[in-house]
Amino acid sequence: MAEIFQDINILYLFILFAAGIIAFIISTISGGGGALILVPFLNFLISTTKTAPVLNLGTFIGRPARLIIFWKHINWKVFWYYVPAAMLGAWIAGWFFVKVNAGWLQILVGLFLVSTVFQYRFGKKERSFPVRLWYFIPLGFIVSLLGTIIGALGPILNPFYLNLGLDKEELIATKTVNSFFLGISQIGSYAFFGLLYAELWIYGIALGLGAVVGNIIGKKFLSKMKSSTFRKLLIILMVISGILLIYNQLK
Repeated sequence: MAEIFQDINILYLFILFAAGIIAFIISTISGGGGALILVPFLNFLISTTKTAPVLNLGTFIGRPARLIIFWKHINWKVFWYYVPAAMLGAWIAGWFFVKVNAGWLQILVGLFLVSTVFQYRFGKKERSFPVRLWYFIPLGFIVSLLGTIIGALGPILNPFYLNLGLDKEELIATKTVNSFFLGISQIGSYAFFGLLYAELWIYGIALGLGAVVGNIIGKKFLSKMKSSTFRKLLIILMVISGILLIYNQLK
């Protein structure tokens, strides 16, 4: 046990815990994107090679708490349309991951997210294009495919949830249960291929515990928030996420 903790920076544990709290307060009150916000920060703190396993483990640990908090708000119809296709997409993406150049995909996704500020007229419009339930079958496949290749991609689904009519708690709850089931496969693959070793498990757990606290605090803020305010914050986060995706590719 002592050997495991020799490579652990104790200060990093406190920093990761605090980062998890802050990122997931923001994520809860603005409909997601906490993972994407943390990417540049974790790249700087623990290096780019460790970011993905730690980040995905941390967000996965935080999801059960968010599921419990928002359970009664889950839209199960969206879940059954989305998850089976998404899990298929994740497996296929893993098969040809090394064959795809994700650079131009990242820029396209970033441009789409930035465009939401104009689609919703800076938050004044409730919906920007029609969405039906069956759309989540191809969406599940495509988004999980892109997400496996590119990395954190949560915000790209927000416009589709909004345009289906999901709002605040229902949007967050449905998005969380969809992400949770994909996360099971994701963490399993990291462990299977030896990408999650002791140091990263400990860092990921610290981040995940912070995410749990952030989810609880964020829920209290969300319950007092107007739908119009939530929509504006959601759009702001999507735009920031889009800019980060484009910047990370062009820098």
